[in-house]
Amino acid sequence: MLLKVKNLTRMFAVVVLIMGATMPVAHADDDEDEGRQPAVSNAKWVSECGACHVAYPPRYLPAESWRAIMSGLDKHFGSNAGLDAASANEITAFLEKNADTRKHETLAKPLLRITETRWFKSEHREVAAHNWKNPKVKSRANCGACHTKAESGDFNEDNVKIPK
Repeated sequence: MLLKVKNLTRMFAVVVLIMGATMPVAHADDDEDEGRQPAVSNAKWVSECGACHVAYPPRYLPAESWRAIMSGLDKHFGSNAGLDAASANEITAFLEKNADTRKHETLAKPLLRITETRWFKSEHREVAAHNWKNPKVKSRANCGACHTKAESGDFNEDNVKIPK
């Protein structure tokens, strides 16, 4: 009898491991799991996008937004962030594959800023206006100013420290 229980316990553990490995990465609005799911990564995305700012996780915007951003890199929020075609194609494919897949309100133009999403506004509604104006924060797009583990894709509230 003891042997059967051990085998069942092992089988249950294997099933749990397999299920955990195949679970999807959390979306931006999954409050409970936010920041706790493994971040997806791509070396080209980290090196190119992360050279100037946090390499924003693809799950924060839908594919059409990432396509629009990537197609306008020569005018990327006031800077020329142009890439060679191969790099741009690789990063675009990565962003599209891992983008937010939830159904969104159809807009005339895709959102280009995570800070304009309903999710972002809801998550940051309690942040006082003076915090956004703090010279150490500079803008809502500077995730790393408050999210101490933003570079690793972890935006969990437990790791937030608003600069003084």
